[in-house]
Amino acid sequence: MDRQNLTLLTDLYELTMMQGYFKHKDRNETVIFDAFYRNNPCDGGYAIAAGLEQLIKYIKELHFSAEDIDYLAGLGIFEKDFLDYLADFKFSGDIYAIPEGTVIFPREPLVKVVAPIMEAQLVETAILNIINHQSLIATKAARVCYAAKGDGIMEFGLRRAQGPDAGIYGARAAVIGGCIGTSNVLCGQLFDVPVKGTHAHSWIMSFPDEYTAFKAYADIYPTACILLVDTYDTLKSGVPNAIRVFQEMREAGVPLTYYGIRLDSGDLAYLSKKARKMLDDAGFPDAVISASNDLDEYLIESLKAQGATITSWGVGTNLITAKDNPAFGGVYKLAAIMDEKGEFVPKIKLSENSEKVTNPGNKTVYRVYDKESGKIKADLICLVEEKFTENEPLLLFDPLEPWKKTKLPAGSFTLRELPVQIFKKGECCYESPKTMDIRAYCEKEKDTLWDETKRFVNPHKIYVDLSKKLYDTKIQLLDQMS
Repeated sequence: MDRQNLTLLTDLYELTMMQGYFKHKDRNETVIFDAFYRNNPCDGGYAIAAGLEQLIKYIKELHFSAEDIDYLAGLGIFEKDFLDYLADFKFSGDIYAIPEGTVIFPREPLVKVVAPIMEAQLVETAILNIINHQSLIATKAARVCYAAKGDGIMEFGLRRAQGPDAGIYGARAAVIGGCIGTSNVLCGQLFDVPVKGTHAHSWIMSFPDEYTAFKAYADIYPTACILLVDTYDTLKSGVPNAIRVFQEMREAGVPLTYYGIRLDSGDLAYLSKKARKMLDDAGFPDAVISASNDLDEYLIESLKAQGATITSWGVGTNLITAKDNPAFGGVYKLAAIMDEKGEFVPKIKLSENSEKVTNPGNKTVYRVYDKESGKIKADLICLVEEKFTENEPLLLFDPLEPWKKTKLPAGSFTLRELPVQIFKKGECCYESPKTMDIRAYCEKEKDTLWDETKRFVNPHKIYVDLSKKLYDTKIQLLDQMS
């Protein structure tokens, strides 16, 4: 699967449009497409960018094999000269992207493709497929980790993921979003992330009794001994048998470096508090209490509020599928076409729905931070030729309600341009960091969010503003179109 050629991972209309461009337009006409999304997942206040590493791999390997050409020829809708063009296809454009692990907001370009129109059209579907899925899971993971308030979250949703690819890349995205590890061994191998896990109920059931099963597991894994205690009766059997095994380990001189219990059913708040008291009374105050059982950010937040003594959480189905918000909703829209003078002419898409009206032109994104707190004040979408400085006042206004304005005094804010160049003239010029390094970067990114933006109910909105020049360009195009 890791070596699969993804060139035909596209919608048919991308190829039919390519043939149309091939026959009726200048195939070398340079255009700009932006990939962005319109609304934060789960009605939240932010999202997390992910998927860039797989996107880079896709672009690097983009080519039509002989088998691909034969298949397309067999469809009977493509002409030979166009298929001959595809046989020699290679991406030759530029790509800019916001790095993985970055906090992102609606409407700002996550990926910008500057390429001949046929090339830019072909890559649309795969870019959206990759970025949408992985950004969704990274965002869900960030929410779950926020609910846990510093407790470790382990991703173990592989068996419930929608296929191997979603399981592997979803687990990687979950780690980027904040999970400490995954149960997915192949993900661990491919991306060098921690893999974690204990045992199932079947382990207990395969032995004559619960104590014997616990004892056998402790003998094999004395330095990582987390025992699943709810196979028969959590408080009358599971926890007492676990305590017995821990006592025998201590008496035998086995160091209790990482040990404890896992709850997978029942009233987790009640059971965890009872189990904590039993473990403490037996002399094991540092024993871990971990929990699973269809957890998500809302249930974890509720359990924390109820005083549950759980400090380690395993989250599966609801994380790997983003069950309550199963689609990210990113789109890919034409923003500009280069004219004969080599200048980009901005293009705009109109809609009866105002939020679907696009931002035209060759754009970039600046992040504006409050200098004192380091928190995000706003994001500013502007044209690439515009320059801003921290030494002059910065005027921000709401592009939907432009009379709402904020003027930031010089020296009160800092600026950072978010997109980086990934491909230059078809060659990759960016090295993707290791996944755990992206995770560390993402932790710092999340610290730039206000707590009010992280809350699950009615989060504070971070404004994504337009520069005055971009706003005026947009209004001018709207006036021309109307």
